[in-house]
Amino acid sequence: MTPFDTLLTWLAGRGLEIVLIVLGSVLLARFVAWVGAKITTRIDARATGGDALVRSEAAKHRHSLTQVLTWTLVVLIYTIAAFFVLDRAGIPIGGLVAPATVLGVGLGFGAQRIVGDVLAGFFIITERQYGFGDVVSIQVSGGGDEAQGTIEDVTLRITRLRSSNGEVVTVPNGQIVKVTNLSRDWARAVVDVPVPTTVDVNRVNEILREVGAEAFRDQRLRPLLLDPPSVMGVETIDLEQVNVRMVARTLPGKQFEVGRDLRARVVLAFRREGLNVPTPSAPAAELSATARDGAR
Repeated sequence: MTPFDTLLTWLAGRGLEIVLIVLGSVLLARFVAWVGAKITTRIDARATGGDALVRSEAAKHRHSLTQVLTWTLVVLIYTIAAFFVLDRAGIPIGGLVAPATVLGVGLGFGAQRIVGDVLAGFFIITERQYGFGDVVSIQVSGGGDEAQGTIEDVTLRITRLRSSNGEVVTVPNGQIVKVTNLSRDWARAVVDVPVPTTVDVNRVNEILREVGAEAFRDQRLRPLLLDPPSVMGVETIDLEQVNVRMVARTLPGKQFEVGRDLRARVVLAFRREGLNVPTPSAPAAELSATARDGAR
């Protein structure tokens, strides 16, 4: 038998099996990915459909868990297919144990960071620290600026989020040292209003209470508020101005929208009353608002 006949015989036998195994694994992996995409799409539709204004914590967790399970199944399918291909190709798998052990030890030293990323991702998902759609601020090891934005993807190895500027930030899970979740259970919009020391603070408090009551009666803003905004009073005192603080409990992730709306209402209310805020040249002259997450 010529070498060509031997090749044809091999292709008609084991070669065909190898092709079928590879083709079957690719189709099965794509089917798993398709099913995972369908499930996450349905979860997202249920979480944001109807009158729901924010995703529930369970929906966020289910979305992230579905993505991780999909990724794990795809990797498992290709791994099993690789073993079957080696077996059909006549390569003894038992003989690869010793080289694989040496290679595994070598890779173990070089892949410690990857193993750390996977373990950290496992605990992030199982402990429900955050999920798809959460607004978070992530501090990574080594210092530097925090990564802030909305979670778009969570896997066992990386966390991907999109900043308010539209930038996509990818953070290895093993490098995360601190996570501030701004959309867990409820949030708080904090508005600090600077006013000159010559202004009657009691009158300012009355105006801010009226602004809060008006905002709570607004049919557009009311669904975002958990209770009427409250005035905390004077927060800080400087030589030329005092800062009066106003806070509002909101739905998760809605503190920024509520804060912007309250700032606009305060400015209009001050204009109607003829009150002026400090000049823009002052260090703290701008009407500012910060959003902080609340914890039950």
